[in-house]
Amino acid sequence: MNVYEAVASRRAVREFTDQQVPREVLERVLSAAAWAPSASNLQPWHAYVLTGRPLAELKKRAGERIATGDPWDEPEYEQYPQVLKSPYQERRSAFGEQRYGALGISRADLEGRQRAAAANWDCFGAPAALFCYIDRGMGRPQWSDVGMYLQSVMLLLRAEGLHSCTQMAWAKYHKTVAEVLSPPDELLLFCGISIGHEDVTASEPRIGRAPLEETVTFLDGC
Repeated sequence: MNVYEAVASRRAVREFTDQQVPREVLERVLSAAAWAPSASNLQPWHAYVLTGRPLAELKKRAGERIATGDPWDEPEYEQYPQVLKSPYQERRSAFGEQRYGALGISRADLEGRQRAAAANWDCFGAPAALFCYIDRGMGRPQWSDVGMYLQSVMLLLRAEGLHSCTQMAWAKYHKTVAEVLSPPDELLLFCGISIGHEDVTASEPRIGRAPLEETVTFLDGC
């Protein structure tokens, strides 16, 4: 698989099989992803990889919180601006319509949307998950570095025939994640990534992208 194929085929998969992901594959992916660019080579990320019993324990604890209606943890960073201006609000709304529409869940069906969202904390059935942390003292440029690292991880997973789903949703249960992982206090959970083999029998829509002219400006000339 070349880079173009990896980029074009990478998407957020939300239905996985229970086929296990060998540790040597994950080690190969993460060793290569370490070459992701970062300003002054700070490498401001720290990843925890869970499979087997540790992941099952985390899913169990998160499921118990959902079942009891336990509220989300106090957020440690703002996922979206409080007010999304155009065209970002329209893009977000279109995503919701496509995502929940494919599941047969209407905008008014809040219970159905909550059930669908709850699948996040089961990692959509994936047998492996990565939790990416960043040092609390880092600034916006270092958060950008973490994004490049995560993109590298996801593209390398495609090269291995695997799929993934990045989930900021795990930050809403960051205390539960910390109970299982025991990260040092100076680390902040940015997101989780579910990793595994796609369940090809599931019908998951591919969410489109804005046309090139909406996001790119070319300035040509001699």
